[in-house]
Amino acid sequence: MRYKFNNFEFDSTSCVLKKNGDDLAIRHNEAKVLKLLLEHSNHVFSKEDILSHVWKNKVVSEQAVFQSISNLRRLLGNHAIKTFSKRGYQWQLQIDSKHSDVEAHCNISQNKPLQHENTLSKPKSRNHWITIALSGIALLVFTIINNNTDQPQTDESSVINISYIAISNQRGTETFKLNDTELFSFTELPQLNTAHFQVSAEFEYPLLAKEHPLILSGTIRTHHNLTYIDFILKGPFADWQGQLSGVSQQAALNQLQQHLQQPVILKLLNKAQTLELKQANLSIAHQQAPHDLIILGHLANTYIMMGELDKAMVMANKLEKIAISQNKTHHVGNALLFQSEVLIRKELFDLSKYKLSNAIKQFQSINDLHRQADAWFTQSWIDHNQDNYQAIKQSLLNSVQLAFDAQDKRRELSALTYLSVLAHKHQQEDDKYLYLQQAENKMKAYQIPNYHFAIVPYHYAIFAKSLQDKEPHLKQVLELATLTPDFWAAQSSRQQLMEYYINQNNLAEAQNLINDITTDNAKNSYLKTLLAQALKNDDAFTTHAQRTFEQAELAGDLYLSLDMALLICSSQSMQDNYDFYSQYIDKKGTDYWRRNNEKKLLALNL
Repeated sequence: MRYKFNNFEFDSTSCVLKKNGDDLAIRHNEAKVLKLLLEHSNHVFSKEDILSHVWKNKVVSEQAVFQSISNLRRLLGNHAIKTFSKRGYQWQLQIDSKHSDVEAHCNISQNKPLQHENTLSKPKSRNHWITIALSGIALLVFTIINNNTDQPQTDESSVINISYIAISNQRGTETFKLNDTELFSFTELPQLNTAHFQVSAEFEYPLLAKEHPLILSGTIRTHHNLTYIDFILKGPFADWQGQLSGVSQQAALNQLQQHLQQPVILKLLNKAQTLELKQANLSIAHQQAPHDLIILGHLANTYIMMGELDKAMVMANKLEKIAISQNKTHHVGNALLFQSEVLIRKELFDLSKYKLSNAIKQFQSINDLHRQADAWFTQSWIDHNQDNYQAIKQSLLNSVQLAFDAQDKRRELSALTYLSVLAHKHQQEDDKYLYLQQAENKMKAYQIPNYHFAIVPYHYAIFAKSLQDKEPHLKQVLELATLTPDFWAAQSSRQQLMEYYINQNNLAEAQNLINDITTDNAKNSYLKTLLAQALKNDDAFTTHAQRTFEQAELAGDLYLSLDMALLICSSQSMQDNYDFYSQYIDKKGTDYWRRNNEKKLLALNL
């Protein structure tokens, strides 16, 4: 059957959707939902009905229905499908014409009355079973091919290409090169060194990424007859980092190459993934390599990012137990850091402080200055919540000194600027300027890339008392970060300016903020959404809002996903999507996010 409505045509035989004669991309299950709604346009389908008729015996959640309806509305317009509260969904657009055809692809019975799956007519013809068998074989072949592509291969065409910056000791006086293996082809980038790349990656990596999509860097050190490697592998969509140790430098380097063979690493680096998909991939990888402590640590951290704190604590406890059995002190310390983070989020500050103290002892025993600096940085947040400025100051100065001793410029500058912010929050007027000035002087002395100096006016904007006073500082941030527009300070400044200009009804300046944006990411899509809402352009708002939500999900930005879901729920132009996004908020909203959005949630009765 061919259905024509507005400027669309849908062929339910081939499940092809066209607009003005051009094919539109539509998933098969979405096509089946569309077919069901068109065939019975006078019927209101509950979520259960749609699951039964479209997904049949497959175990899927109601979110599959919500997502399919949402995607269809994005393609066909918000008014194509109407939501009836607590009843379901119904087709709304006038069907201009229908043309009969032989059904062959979308497996929904149209010759019998609507009923649940267990009473649907069963196919009986021999040819139908042959088709099913051939489809099954094709699916099996496709699955095997895809599974094989996830595994390291030894033939020349599938060798993993990794560019690398020579692994160096902390002082940069000695470097170690990597040799090609059957699985890896290593290309050295001699123009870079690790210390420089640590503070210039936001600028350097985009220039190199096309030719060198995977870049490995790291440092190596020896303590008490053990060699430790601290590495990071940078990819197009994520970074992968960890620590390894061995009885010799070569043993540690061999462990690094062995670890990098894990298929999950390339999956996460080469393709954007939602936190849920990332968690699923890491869970499978952990099952396949239960003693790989780096994978287990990433899994614990992913649960923290998802707000699944109880599961995160289970993984962190497991990491500690296995690390103790393997005598891997650095991973014991990492496990304690994860436990502390979970306890902070649960506002169990005294217990978190105890975990941090033990973590520091573990890192001290192996002279890991980087992780000691991290632990003291985290301790400052506990001190802040206990309203103890002197303790905050001491914790962050400890972090600064440890980072300085480790020659870790990024950690050192982060601790100094954070101390400036917390001094501001605790009304310590002299200290907030003192430590920000120290950070700026360090930047000059280290001759780090210019975009880092954007942090200074960004903090002056934090100190400003009014939005009007913030404006010149935020504009200066954008000027200093011209070559790195996706730098976090620039992204945040652009958003604050967008909100300020919209509140001032200065839409011309708001438009100027996004005129030169070239990167297609969640934060930039969010700015376009805000401007479309201010301009009362419902079509643009719908397009950008859905795009922002999808990108934020893929980027693992939970809070932006929640912010976007809340904005959509409050929009009259997207009320048909209210049920999906309200359920998302109900499921994913953390206590911290809910406190920050309490008034908006109450207004929407969420």
